[in-house]
Amino acid sequence: MKEELFPAIRLTLVCIVLFCVAYPLFVLGIAKLAPAKGEGETIQRNGKTVGYAREGQSFTSDNYFQGRPSAAGYNAASSAGSNKGPSDPDYLKTVSARINSFLVHNPGIEKKDIPSELVTASGSGLDPDISAAAALVQVPRIAKARNIDAAKLESLIRSNTNSSVLNGIEKVNVLLLNLALDQIKSK
Repeated sequence: MKEELFPAIRLTLVCIVLFCVAYPLFVLGIAKLAPAKGEGETIQRNGKTVGYAREGQSFTSDNYFQGRPSAAGYNAASSAGSNKGPSDPDYLKTVSARINSFLVHNPGIEKKDIPSELVTASGSGLDPDISAAAALVQVPRIAKARNIDAAKLESLIRSNTNSSVLNGIEKVNVLLLNLALDQIKSK
């Protein structure tokens, strides 16, 4: 019995040291070499943190661009997709409710013109970006709510659009776009 017990205890202790101490310290060391020192990319305005560049946030006012819905309630601690597929009745109800809400807040937009990312959550539930098309479809609502010329908003979207290096998709960070939107004066 001693022949099996002591090696098992030694292996357990080695694994505890390796996986509970050494590996986390190694990962922390690598994170400290990153540009934000492992603290995340915070966005500051007037000395106050207003959000994180790589984390989606909820914007519900008609005065702001809205991002992707979150299956995690925009909580990074519980980041996850919903694991519900297009044949799940609850998922279909959720997406249908999001579509109806979008149509109520964006009169004049037809159901077929709504980009899918505005009514479906991303895999992480925290996607901070939307496509340029998803931002442009929201322009009439924001122009009316803020009394800003639509051309000015379209220009703002273009100036905040980035093209992905890997797939060439044009995307806009919703938080950064909304912060830039707050800098624009109405007509």
